[in-house]
Amino acid sequence: MKETNWKDPSSYINKVYVDESCMDFAYTREILDRTKLPFTVVPEREQPNDLALDFAANLTRGKRQLFLTKNRGQFFKPCPGTKEYRCCDYQILNTGSNCPIDCVYCILQAYLNTPWLTHYVNLDVLFNELDTALGTNQQIMHRIGTGEFTDSLAIDRLTGLSRLLVERIAGYDNAVLELKTKSAVIENLKDLDHNGKTIIAWSLNSPEIMRSHELRSATLSQRLEAAALCAGWGYKLAFHFDPIIDYPGWQKGYVDTITQLYDSVPPESIVWISLGCLRYLPSLKETGVKRFPASRIYFNEFVVGLDNKQRYFRPRRVQMYSLLYETLKKKAASNTCIYFCMESDEIWKEVTGFRTEEKGGLPQMLNDAVKGAQ
Repeated sequence: MKETNWKDPSSYINKVYVDESCMDFAYTREILDRTKLPFTVVPEREQPNDLALDFAANLTRGKRQLFLTKNRGQFFKPCPGTKEYRCCDYQILNTGSNCPIDCVYCILQAYLNTPWLTHYVNLDVLFNELDTALGTNQQIMHRIGTGEFTDSLAIDRLTGLSRLLVERIAGYDNAVLELKTKSAVIENLKDLDHNGKTIIAWSLNSPEIMRSHELRSATLSQRLEAAALCAGWGYKLAFHFDPIIDYPGWQKGYVDTITQLYDSVPPESIVWISLGCLRYLPSLKETGVKRFPASRIYFNEFVVGLDNKQRYFRPRRVQMYSLLYETLKKKAASNTCIYFCMESDEIWKEVTGFRTEEKGGLPQMLNDAVKGAQ
């Protein structure tokens, strides 16, 4: 299949499983109608197949399978940040797990234990949780994202969830929704009354890393073309350079991406941009090397961070952050918040010249960026 087809990676899916307790849901039937794929009914609370017995070996195969089921846990919860580094107080709306895109560095390879794509269809519970949380804490600005355990838009052609979420969030003054993706699936976002409450975000990297380490993802040009269309539809945008990866030629690669970004979208449409160097749980290396033996990203020099994740040594992180931060600051609009994801006060001070507390803390910086964009 040609690379251009990965604008919509849901085309990689070829099999659907449905929890029998969800078969009568109207939403389930809508998804099945859209997929036009064969499906198998799975007894309630059982797994769809035995692929989980060898998660790593079956992950590629599992990414072609979609399991429609209930979330029997909590939909809405805080981001699992760590106290040792500056967290942005993000709130996660857990709509499913895994995605058809296959990134060499994906942390979900160390977090998940089931290889198939899971999408939750008990939306009545989801929206009840969301309405309760937003209605109870009306004085708090909730920055909500669905991209923690899955890609927000990669299978949206099949699920249509974005339309439901965008229209729901539009009615709240104390919330913004961020939909983060490596795809170019934006058709469902057109002509929605989003009320400026939804931010469409893309993960970006250097062209070389995107080509070689983000399999079945949209190209840089495809992502930025989609972003420009969303800006034209009145959406605010965000971009995430995470993970920033150290490899020969990284300087030119990341500068080229930033140049193309600002050649493609209006600077004033960008609410925030995050920067985060490669970091990973030690268990990820074993899976990553096994699945992608040609990749060298796990064979750099690392140190164990305060969160027990492998990180580049501090001087190298400062060097990489400084180049990207300075390049972005030259091009960014004054209202754009450029921030570091899960980094220390020392890194903040060394790269930017200030600590987050001097501006009210990172959550306040991001809330101010939202207010400035409205």
